[in-house]
Amino acid sequence: MRGVARAAAVTVTLALLAGLAFAPIVPAEAQATLSLPGTLPPEQRAKLEHLVKHAFASTQMELEPYPARAPVFEYLLDHPEFASHLTRALRAARYKIWRETDGLWLDDGWGVKGRFNLLHAERGMRLMYAAGAYEQAMLPDIRGDAVVAITYEFRPDGHGRTLAATAVKAFVQLDSRMLRTVGKMGGPLVQSKADREGRQLLKVFAKVSRAIEDNPADVYRRVSERPDVPRPELEEFRRLLKLP
Repeated sequence: MRGVARAAAVTVTLALLAGLAFAPIVPAEAQATLSLPGTLPPEQRAKLEHLVKHAFASTQMELEPYPARAPVFEYLLDHPEFASHLTRALRAARYKIWRETDGLWLDDGWGVKGRFNLLHAERGMRLMYAAGAYEQAMLPDIRGDAVVAITYEFRPDGHGRTLAATAVKAFVQLDSRMLRTVGKMGGPLVQSKADREGRQLLKVFAKVSRAIEDNPADVYRRVSERPDVPRPELEEFRRLLKLP
Protein backbone atom coordinates (compact mmCIF):
# COMPACT_ATOMS: atom_id res chain seq x y z
CA MET A 1 0.00 0.00 0.00
CA ARG A 2 2.96 2.34 0.52
CA GLY A 3 3.53 2.38 -3.24
CA VAL A 4 -0.07 3.47 -3.79
CA ALA A 5 0.37 6.26 -1.27
CA ARG A 6 3.53 7.50 -2.98
CA ALA A 7 1.65 7.60 -6.28
CA ALA A 8 -1.13 9.58 -4.62
CA ALA A 9 1.46 11.94 -3.17
CA VAL A 10 3.13 12.63 -6.52
CA THR A 11 1.09 15.78 -7.05
CA VAL A 12 2.18 17.16 -3.68
CA THR A 13 5.76 16.39 -4.65
CA LEU A 14 5.45 18.15 -7.99
CA ALA A 15 3.92 21.24 -6.45
CA LEU A 16 6.31 21.63 -3.58
CA LEU A 17 9.46 21.08 -5.55
CA ALA A 18 8.92 24.32 -7.39
CA GLY A 19 9.98 26.11 -4.22
CA LEU A 20 6.46 26.85 -3.14
CA ALA A 21 6.50 25.78 0.49
CA PHE A 22 9.25 26.56 2.95
CA ALA A 23 7.42 26.26 6.30
CA PRO A 24 5.44 23.88 8.55
CA ILE A 25 1.93 23.19 7.30
CA VAL A 26 -1.46 23.23 8.96
CA PRO A 27 -4.14 20.96 7.44
CA ALA A 28 -7.16 22.99 6.40
CA GLU A 29 -10.35 21.94 8.14
CA ALA A 30 -12.67 22.34 5.17
CA GLN A 31 -12.91 19.74 2.43
CA ALA A 32 -10.82 20.73 -0.56
CA THR A 33 -12.68 22.49 -3.35
CA LEU A 34 -11.29 24.28 -6.38
CA SER A 35 -12.56 27.16 -8.47
CA LEU A 36 -10.94 27.03 -11.90
CA PRO A 37 -10.00 30.19 -13.86
CA GLY A 38 -12.56 31.17 -16.46
CA THR A 39 -9.85 31.70 -19.09
CA LEU A 40 -9.10 27.98 -19.49
CA PRO A 41 -10.07 26.44 -22.86
CA PRO A 42 -13.44 24.62 -22.57
CA GLU A 43 -12.03 21.13 -23.28
CA GLN A 44 -9.22 21.58 -20.77
CA ARG A 45 -11.58 23.01 -18.19
CA ALA A 46 -13.97 20.06 -18.55
CA LYS A 47 -11.11 17.60 -18.06
CA LEU A 48 -9.90 19.33 -14.89
CA GLU A 49 -13.41 19.68 -13.48
CA HIS A 50 -13.98 15.95 -13.96
CA LEU A 51 -10.71 15.11 -12.21
CA VAL A 52 -11.49 17.40 -9.28
CA LYS A 53 -15.03 16.08 -8.91
CA HIS A 54 -14.06 12.41 -9.10
CA ALA A 55 -10.67 12.57 -7.36
CA PHE A 56 -9.72 9.43 -5.43
CA ALA A 57 -7.88 11.58 -2.88
CA SER A 58 -7.53 15.30 -2.28
CA THR A 59 -5.18 17.30 -0.10
CA GLN A 60 -5.60 20.84 1.15
CA MET A 61 -2.75 22.45 3.05
CA GLU A 62 -2.18 25.89 4.49
CA LEU A 63 1.24 27.11 5.52
CA GLU A 64 2.03 29.25 8.51
CA PRO A 65 3.27 32.62 7.18
CA TYR A 66 7.05 32.74 7.07
CA PRO A 67 9.67 35.35 6.18
CA ALA A 68 10.30 35.54 2.44
CA ARG A 69 11.39 38.13 -0.07
CA ALA A 70 8.64 38.33 -2.67
CA PRO A 71 10.98 38.49 -5.71
CA VAL A 72 12.97 35.44 -4.53
CA PHE A 73 9.81 33.49 -3.70
CA GLU A 74 8.26 34.10 -7.10
CA TYR A 75 11.53 33.42 -8.90
CA LEU A 76 11.74 29.95 -7.34
CA LEU A 77 8.05 29.45 -8.04
CA ASP A 78 8.56 30.16 -11.73
CA HIS A 79 11.90 28.34 -12.08
CA PRO A 80 11.35 24.82 -10.68
CA GLU A 81 14.43 23.44 -12.43
CA PHE A 82 16.65 25.91 -10.60
CA ALA A 83 14.76 25.30 -7.34
CA SER A 84 15.58 21.60 -7.57
CA HIS A 85 19.29 22.44 -8.03
CA LEU A 86 19.01 24.48 -4.85
CA THR A 87 17.53 21.68 -2.76
CA ARG A 88 20.19 19.24 -3.94
CA ALA A 89 23.01 21.71 -3.35
CA LEU A 90 21.85 22.03 0.26
CA ARG A 91 21.44 18.25 0.52
CA ALA A 92 17.86 18.79 1.59
CA ALA A 93 16.34 16.42 -0.98
CA ARG A 94 17.15 14.14 -3.91
CA TYR A 95 14.60 15.63 -6.31
CA LYS A 96 15.54 16.42 -9.89
CA ILE A 97 13.47 18.53 -12.28
CA TRP A 98 14.25 18.98 -15.96
CA ARG A 99 12.51 20.25 -19.07
CA GLU A 100 11.59 18.26 -22.19
CA THR A 101 9.48 19.15 -25.21
CA ASP A 102 6.25 18.04 -23.49
CA GLY A 103 6.84 20.01 -20.30
CA LEU A 104 8.66 19.70 -17.00
CA TRP A 105 9.59 16.33 -15.52
CA LEU A 106 10.37 15.30 -11.97
CA ASP A 107 12.18 12.34 -10.43
CA ASP A 108 12.02 12.23 -6.62
CA GLY A 109 14.85 9.70 -6.34
CA TRP A 110 12.61 7.08 -4.74
CA GLY A 111 10.68 5.78 -7.72
CA VAL A 112 8.16 8.57 -8.34
CA LYS A 113 8.46 10.14 -11.79
CA GLY A 114 6.02 12.55 -13.35
CA ARG A 115 5.36 15.32 -15.84
CA PHE A 116 3.71 18.62 -14.96
CA ASN A 117 2.62 21.66 -16.93
CA LEU A 118 1.68 25.16 -15.85
CA LEU A 119 -1.88 25.81 -17.06
CA HIS A 120 -2.54 29.23 -15.55
CA ALA A 121 -0.41 31.87 -13.83
CA GLU A 122 -1.32 35.15 -12.18
CA ARG A 123 -0.07 37.11 -9.19
CA GLY A 124 -0.98 35.03 -6.15
CA MET A 125 -1.96 31.85 -7.98
CA ARG A 126 -0.54 29.02 -10.13
CA LEU A 127 -2.52 26.09 -11.58
CA MET A 128 -0.78 22.92 -12.75
CA TYR A 129 -1.67 19.54 -14.18
CA ALA A 130 0.52 16.56 -13.26
CA ALA A 131 0.71 12.98 -14.49
CA GLY A 132 3.04 10.55 -12.76
CA ALA A 133 3.84 7.02 -11.74
CA TYR A 134 5.43 5.13 -8.89
CA GLU A 135 7.80 2.71 -10.59
CA GLN A 136 8.41 -0.53 -8.71
CA ALA A 137 10.98 -3.18 -9.50
CA MET A 138 8.87 -6.25 -8.69
CA LEU A 139 5.34 -4.89 -9.15
CA PRO A 140 3.43 -3.04 -11.90
CA ASP A 141 3.84 0.75 -12.02
CA ILE A 142 1.14 2.73 -10.22
CA ARG A 143 -0.03 5.62 -12.41
CA GLY A 144 -2.19 8.64 -11.72
CA ASP A 145 -2.82 12.27 -12.60
CA ALA A 146 -3.69 15.35 -10.65
CA VAL A 147 -4.69 19.00 -10.56
CA VAL A 148 -2.57 21.25 -8.33
CA ALA A 149 -3.45 24.82 -7.31
CA ILE A 150 -1.03 27.03 -5.39
CA THR A 151 -2.17 30.32 -3.91
CA TYR A 152 -0.05 32.78 -1.98
CA GLU A 153 0.02 36.31 -0.66
CA PHE A 154 2.62 38.56 0.87
CA ARG A 155 2.04 40.56 4.04
CA PRO A 156 4.22 42.71 6.32
CA ASP A 157 5.07 41.33 9.75
CA GLY A 158 5.28 44.74 11.40
CA HIS A 159 9.05 44.48 11.87
CA GLY A 160 10.25 45.40 8.41
CA ARG A 161 10.02 41.91 6.94
CA THR A 162 7.64 40.33 4.44
CA LEU A 163 5.78 37.11 5.21
CA ALA A 164 4.49 34.66 2.61
CA ALA A 165 1.21 32.88 3.31
CA THR A 166 0.82 29.87 1.02
CA ALA A 167 -1.87 27.27 0.38
CA VAL A 168 -1.77 24.17 -1.80
CA LYS A 169 -4.71 22.13 -3.08
CA ALA A 170 -4.22 18.84 -4.91
CA PHE A 171 -6.73 16.41 -6.41
CA VAL A 172 -5.42 12.97 -7.39
CA GLN A 173 -6.91 10.25 -9.57
CA LEU A 174 -5.40 6.78 -9.93
CA ASP A 175 -5.74 4.74 -13.10
CA SER A 176 -8.81 2.49 -13.32
CA ARG A 177 -6.92 -0.76 -12.68
CA MET A 178 -5.37 0.61 -9.51
CA LEU A 179 -8.73 1.93 -8.34
CA ARG A 180 -10.18 -1.57 -8.64
CA THR A 181 -7.22 -2.94 -6.68
CA VAL A 182 -7.31 -0.38 -3.88
CA GLY A 183 -11.07 -0.09 -3.60
CA LYS A 184 -12.95 2.12 -1.17
CA MET A 185 -11.36 0.47 1.85
CA GLY A 186 -7.93 1.67 0.81
CA GLY A 187 -8.95 5.28 0.34
CA PRO A 188 -8.43 6.53 3.93
CA LEU A 189 -5.01 4.87 4.09
CA VAL A 190 -3.94 6.42 0.79
CA GLN A 191 -5.18 9.82 1.97
CA SER A 192 -3.44 9.55 5.32
CA LYS A 193 -0.12 8.49 3.89
CA ALA A 194 -0.26 11.08 1.11
CA ASP A 195 -0.84 13.83 3.68
CA ARG A 196 1.98 12.50 5.83
CA GLU A 197 4.41 12.47 2.93
CA GLY A 198 3.35 16.00 2.05
CA ARG A 199 4.23 17.13 5.57
CA GLN A 200 7.63 15.47 5.25
CA LEU A 201 8.28 17.33 2.01
CA LEU A 202 7.44 20.63 3.66
CA LYS A 203 9.99 19.95 6.39
CA VAL A 204 12.62 19.64 3.65
CA PHE A 205 11.75 23.05 2.30
CA ALA A 206 11.63 24.55 5.77
CA LYS A 207 15.29 23.59 6.00
CA VAL A 208 16.00 25.34 2.69
CA SER A 209 14.18 28.47 3.81
CA ARG A 210 16.13 28.67 7.07
CA ALA A 211 19.39 28.29 5.15
CA ILE A 212 18.51 31.21 2.87
CA GLU A 213 17.44 33.42 5.78
CA ASP A 214 20.50 32.56 7.90
CA ASN A 215 23.22 32.82 5.27
CA PRO A 216 22.22 33.70 1.69
CA ALA A 217 25.85 34.05 0.61
CA ASP A 218 26.60 30.46 1.66
CA VAL A 219 23.49 29.19 -0.12
CA TYR A 220 24.57 30.97 -3.28
CA ARG A 221 28.10 29.59 -3.01
CA ARG A 222 26.90 26.04 -2.62
CA VAL A 223 24.47 26.12 -5.54
CA SER A 224 27.02 27.94 -7.74
CA GLU A 225 29.49 25.09 -7.24
CA ARG A 226 27.20 22.69 -9.08
CA PRO A 227 28.50 22.42 -12.66
CA ASP A 228 25.08 21.69 -14.17
CA VAL A 229 23.30 24.78 -12.80
CA PRO A 230 22.28 27.12 -15.64
CA ARG A 231 24.41 30.22 -15.40
CA PRO A 232 21.73 32.79 -16.36
CA GLU A 233 19.37 31.53 -13.64
CA LEU A 234 22.21 31.46 -11.13
CA GLU A 235 23.14 35.06 -11.90
CA GLU A 236 19.53 36.18 -11.53
CA PHE A 237 19.30 34.34 -8.20
CA ARG A 238 22.43 36.16 -7.01
CA ARG A 239 20.94 39.50 -8.02
CA LEU A 240 17.66 38.75 -6.19
CA LEU A 241 19.62 37.84 -3.05
CA LYS A 242 21.33 41.26 -3.39
CA LEU A 243 24.79 39.74 -3.19
CA PRO A 244 27.87 41.49 -4.64
